[in-house]
Amino acid sequence: MNTILLLSFFGIANLFTAFAENKRFILPLVMAVLAVGLGVTAFDWNGPAVAWMPGVEQYLGGMLRMDRFAVGFTGVVVLTTLLLLPFSVSYIRRQDANLSEYYSLLVFALVGAVMLVGYENLIMLFLGVEVLSIPMYVLAGVEKKSPRSNEAALKYFLMGSFATGILLFGMALLYGATGSFSLTGIAEAAVNTSAPGAMLLLGLLLVLAGLAFKVGAAPFHFWTPDVYEGAPTFFTAFMSTVVKTAGFAAFYKLLAAAFSPAYGAWLPTVLGLTVLTLLVGNLGAVAQSSTKRMLAYSSISHAGYLLMALVAFDAARSPQALFFYSLSYSVATIAAFAVVKLVADARDGREDYGALRGLARTNPLLAVALAVSMLSLAGIPLTGGFFGKFYVFAAAAERGFIGLIVLAVLMAAVGIYYYFRPVIAAFMSGSADEDGELAPIPVSSGETLMLWVLTGLTIVLGVLPGLVSVVRVA
Repeated sequence: MNTILLLSFFGIANLFTAFAENKRFILPLVMAVLAVGLGVTAFDWNGPAVAWMPGVEQYLGGMLRMDRFAVGFTGVVVLTTLLLLPFSVSYIRRQDANLSEYYSLLVFALVGAVMLVGYENLIMLFLGVEVLSIPMYVLAGVEKKSPRSNEAALKYFLMGSFATGILLFGMALLYGATGSFSLTGIAEAAVNTSAPGAMLLLGLLLVLAGLAFKVGAAPFHFWTPDVYEGAPTFFTAFMSTVVKTAGFAAFYKLLAAAFSPAYGAWLPTVLGLTVLTLLVGNLGAVAQSSTKRMLAYSSISHAGYLLMALVAFDAARSPQALFFYSLSYSVATIAAFAVVKLVADARDGREDYGALRGLARTNPLLAVALAVSMLSLAGIPLTGGFFGKFYVFAAAAERGFIGLIVLAVLMAAVGIYYYFRPVIAAFMSGSADEDGELAPIPVSSGETLMLWVLTGLTIVLGVLPGLVSVVRVA
């Protein structure tokens, strides 16, 4: 709750920086506030949620609950945003007239993400989805002169509106079946009912469909490739990491806190979503020639691996798997999108594999950061992605889903193919220009530092995974 208040007040206050003539101070200011927010989150983790009021974890009449599960995922989304921000320096350089609005909308979206990981009531779930989604609809179309950006914003808005409508229908049916919007009330109704009624199951199905859209799970993924490719790369990275992490935290919390007694009823649906998402994401990525579009399908495939943690539904292993996988995936994805953005900015907006040729010769750091991020996304040992997949597979094995693990391993092997394509391109010799060699890509000192941090963090997570604490649903 402390993080929500801090970010909300800052998001409003930051709008007034639009009157400043020189806006170069805005980025350091936003990063400083997020660093404070991360510190507040760490304080809440070691406290209880409100350190000066022991035992108090619920707010707004019990609609929001900041237990360790919520605090842990709050830390992930805040840290992810903080790591991403240095790569927005291009907006500062050109002194964009809407710079203050961009950062405020990003902070408001982050507030929605924190609400999603801490909700205890379906109304708060809806508010979190809307507070997260509405700023992203705008940010997807900030490049007004770009037809791709306009198309991405329109598709995201239309599809998101339909998904929200489906989510609301599901909530209405759940209220009709249980008489409560509270997760605890819904759980009590599910326990006291000998067999889940049709209204309860249909409501759950519609809510799952709405959340599946937000996390980009098949068959609700159809918006993802076009929106990810058309939106500005900086905001695409935010969608691919923060939005997905918050969505899966909300997904798991709904099933664990409200529908744990009905595990057998919703398992076939979630299992089907998992299988389809793994197939669509990995096979779709193989056919792409654009690095950015490949990363879009990669995001879908990783949604499939995260869904495996929901299928396993183990009180100890599943939250740990979701937490670690989300963190390692977010770190690697930020690095990958950062390299794509820097290359595209310097090479006439090109996002194909060919634009990466010669990168190891002109910018060794970019090539190394790209290689490490791709290895992590592929799940290669000594990277965070390896242990992310290991925790997910271990949770599924504990439940006996051997067939699902075999499919996931095969899809991971397919992933190695398309993840190595940009790496191979980066370490190949580039085509000569008029001067005989490719020009180096300009990288600011802040971007350089953050690339080192992202690369190092990916390796640390792969070598010392035990540094990350286990989170649970209280």
